[in-house]
Amino acid sequence: MNARERRVLPEALDDLAADDPRGQRSRRDLRRVHRAMRSVSILLRAVAKLRFAVQPTRVLELGAGDGTLLLRLAQALRPRWNGVDVTLLDRHDLVSDDTRAEFRKLDWRVTVLRADALVWAAVPPPCRYDVCFANLFLHHFDAAALALLLRGVAAASAGFVACEPRRGGLARSGSRLVCFLGANEVTREDAVKSVDAGFTGRELSEAWATAGSAQTGWITEEYLARPFTHCFTAILPSARGGGS
Repeated sequence: MNARERRVLPEALDDLAADDPRGQRSRRDLRRVHRAMRSVSILLRAVAKLRFAVQPTRVLELGAGDGTLLLRLAQALRPRWNGVDVTLLDRHDLVSDDTRAEFRKLDWRVTVLRADALVWAAVPPPCRYDVCFANLFLHHFDAAALALLLRGVAAASAGFVACEPRRGGLARSGSRLVCFLGANEVTREDAVKSVDAGFTGRELSEAWATAGSAQTGWITEEYLARPFTHCFTAILPSARGGGS
């Protein structure tokens, strides 16, 4: 397959019920995948690039899953970020009582919003968030759906961080090695599909512009976070400290 061509296919985990044992195992696999990809370190650097003028207090994560990745980020951000209201958007409520309790220890108040992200993006936002996160989520959407989703993100937030699979030979080889993390067949199948649907170059910047988000003067950056992650950040000038 040409590395310049995205191929978006349904992933097995998306079709499994929240209580399906294979899905539960795959979500546990994803925690190990995030550790292997150094996702928290990558997110910390992305947040630092945004250079918020004031600490965000309203946070949204799209496709949040069980919420454990954002919890690890919140733990890494302490004590700088506190008094945060966080909304975890997903089609299922997968956030355990233990995870909610850990957020409370950090003075992060959790709301789980059960919704389809595209439905959420299609209606006027009920509130505005300081920052929105999307982790291994945007690659699920083809060009038209991605434009709709990004339009919704721009309408609902002042800052945005997306960390996605980097489409290319190295990541494709890495996706076939998740078996060594003990991943089940669902995770192994989805890992390969995720890379093929991932991003490279300035694809997310172009999608952001296509969505009409560039017209409001957003400051954007798109880059490779080695070894396997493709990052995109966007922030409104009014939310940034220390100039652009």
